[in-house]
Amino acid sequence: MSGPDISVVICVYTEDRWEDILAAVASVRAQSRPALETLLVVDHNQALLDRLGKEYKEAEDVRVLANAGPRGLSAGRNTGIAASHGDVIAFLDDDAVAERDWLRHFAEGYADPRVMAVGGRTEPVWASGRRPDWFPEEFDWVVGCTYRGLPQGRVRVRNVLGGNASFRRGAFDAAGGFATGIGRDGDKRPLGCEETELCIRLSRAVPEAILLIDDRAVIHHRVPEAREHFGYFRTRTYAEGLSKALVARSVGADKGLESERRYTTRVLPAGVARGMRDALLARPGGAGRAGAIVAGVFAAAGGYVVGSVRARRGGTTFSVEPIEGGVR
Repeated sequence: MSGPDISVVICVYTEDRWEDILAAVASVRAQSRPALETLLVVDHNQALLDRLGKEYKEAEDVRVLANAGPRGLSAGRNTGIAASHGDVIAFLDDDAVAERDWLRHFAEGYADPRVMAVGGRTEPVWASGRRPDWFPEEFDWVVGCTYRGLPQGRVRVRNVLGGNASFRRGAFDAAGGFATGIGRDGDKRPLGCEETELCIRLSRAVPEAILLIDDRAVIHHRVPEAREHFGYFRTRTYAEGLSKALVARSVGADKGLESERRYTTRVLPAGVARGMRDALLARPGGAGRAGAIVAGVFAAAGGYVVGSVRARRGGTTFSVEPIEGGVR
């Protein structure tokens, strides 16, 4: 098969997602363009490591390994990168399933040797069966999904979204791995932006690099019932502000907030206007969506201020290490 060999890394941390993990692996195994291998990286959970080891003991296409770094998603991803054999490393969330042509669309993007990353579209699967009336599509990133305001088609972007993304191996050779201390660690904060920081760092290390999103590369991401409530929405948007402060400190506010300025000044005001229009037309949730957008902006801004102060005082740090032991 022409094109790059692709390794898929799925980082896992809790037995509570056992069925989700099995479904994620099954979706990779069902790809129209087969993966070279699937690596399950277990984040400091011996019981889960042992259970998955038994589950895939006879599987030649699935490897189970322990996170070799500190707790958290970034170190888990770096462990997977270092252990992988593929020319391209793709990342899939442990509570998501990929559509059949997911890897095929990723592979097509790498026909241009300047392309260093290709991301896809992530659709929410709500535990309640439907989107809460008050939950604005502009904030679907809160639940790890593609949000209103992202460009459509196959387009160049500043950064891909980590739960549905792929990188050429050379990207990590040039820029190092994911920064530890900034990404997810169970339910601790901050809760994201590690892929944003990596992509900006990559673009600086390789100025000619092209980063793409192809919205035909689709995964479906489960949103548990606990994340359908406003309390989680408020907490997650605040945490995003904390993370964005770290990114801005690392790469500068100019690049670190470049996309966010357009999002805040164009996409969100349009969302508020739609919500208020729907409210005037007596459509369900219109006022709630408008209010949630405003609340989300204020929560993220508050998190950014607090995160900036902490970063200046040295209270929150993260580090970037080269990927050791990568297989060529």
